[in-house]
Amino acid sequence: MSGQLPKGDIDILLAAAVAAPSMHNTQPWRFEIEGHVIDVYLDGSRTLPAEDPTGRAMRIAAGAASFNLRCAAETLGYGTWYGLAPYPEEPDLLARIVLEPNGISNDELRDLAVHIPHRHTDRNPSESTPLAEAVRVELLRAACAEGAELTWFGAGEVGAVLDLVLDADLREISDWHRRAERAHWVGGDRATDGVPSSALGPRSASYPAAVRDMGTRPVDRLRPESRFEADPDIAVLSTDRDEPADQVAAGAALERVLLTATRAGVSASFLNQPLEYEDLRRKVQRLTQRPGHADMIIRFGRTRSHPATARRPIADFVPKEPS
Repeated sequence: MSGQLPKGDIDILLAAAVAAPSMHNTQPWRFEIEGHVIDVYLDGSRTLPAEDPTGRAMRIAAGAASFNLRCAAETLGYGTWYGLAPYPEEPDLLARIVLEPNGISNDELRDLAVHIPHRHTDRNPSESTPLAEAVRVELLRAACAEGAELTWFGAGEVGAVLDLVLDADLREISDWHRRAERAHWVGGDRATDGVPSSALGPRSASYPAAVRDMGTRPVDRLRPESRFEADPDIAVLSTDRDEPADQVAAGAALERVLLTATRAGVSASFLNQPLEYEDLRRKVQRLTQRPGHADMIIRFGRTRSHPATARRPIADFVPKEPS
């Protein structure tokens, strides 16, 4: 295998990769391409030192981007093999993906690629009808396929999670660093990154609620109120270990779950406040009654059609060629 990937293929691959979710839509990735090898790096200029001091959320985002890239490769006729966080001495390199023109095709990844443009975070109220058991099982299998666990919560565990959300929110009241950082990325009109006010959804008429209100600006705190479902479908995604490679794998599992949900007509949002504090994160994992480390708290609902948050131009994610 030799030669550089065609530019048209590169554009398709990277457009799919950057459509992945990231905390506050920071899009914390950069890519280096050599021949048929694509390296996925963290972009150190897009860190969240107050809310994500260890970089765990960034690594999860990079894993999600890597999964999308693998899916898109299948649509172009490439098989892929990959390594996660392959070199401990190079911590910003989180995934190395090799594209093989004659590789074994993966029909499931090719099918999921169709749904990449339609996946979005939905912060609106959902129907009260619980997800079908077949859908729940399909999402469990999606997480397992990438080496993670998805644990569905009953009413008791959901109540306990909402108590932890309240705990996290109370801690945040006196943390101006955290509030200022979020205000930098959330609210207002945004053309290339961050979360615009239009994507915040309504405020919940009750508190705590199974939706994260990220509004930081006075005008955003005056958004209309709505009633959210009383019995939300909530699950926790977790991994056995918590090394950088495990967090990247969690991101791949997250995106596989989200695309599988999108295919089934199900949307998702996140309730991750407790995971930003290590002691609360451990309590969330204990609620699963499994060993391991909680990576995402996901609320599932019914898909609503609205635009996805904006992305930066593809050229911003690759090194500039010397002039």
